[in-house]
Amino acid sequence: MTTESNPAPAPDPLHVTMTTNGQRATLVFSGVLKTHMVGTLEEQLTDPRLRQARVWELEMRDLARLALPCAYALLRAATTSPAPTELHVRGARRIVRRTLHEVGFDAVAAFEE
Repeated sequence: MTTESNPAPAPDPLHVTMTTNGQRATLVFSGVLKTHMVGTLEEQLTDPRLRQARVWELEMRDLARLALPCAYALLRAATTSPAPTELHVRGARRIVRRTLHEVGFDAVAAFEE
């Protein structure tokens, strides 16, 4: 008798890419950032290159949805930087802006269309 094993479904990939040029970091978000992705996101946000940047540009045009824990992770990373960080959120959809507003991100970031 043979048993068939069903492989576990592949985890959702984190769709965040980062580029830096010293003082400026650009993070490009796409897809959906779900609650179970928060650990992976937090790990990415501890990248030393990001921590050295004084300006963060968060490109969210292609981000369909942002889970509340992920929004809190962004807020923590941005507000615990060793030096003040200038934050710009670009192209966020209404639902994403609402989530960022719920965690207070709009108090520390400039939102642009």
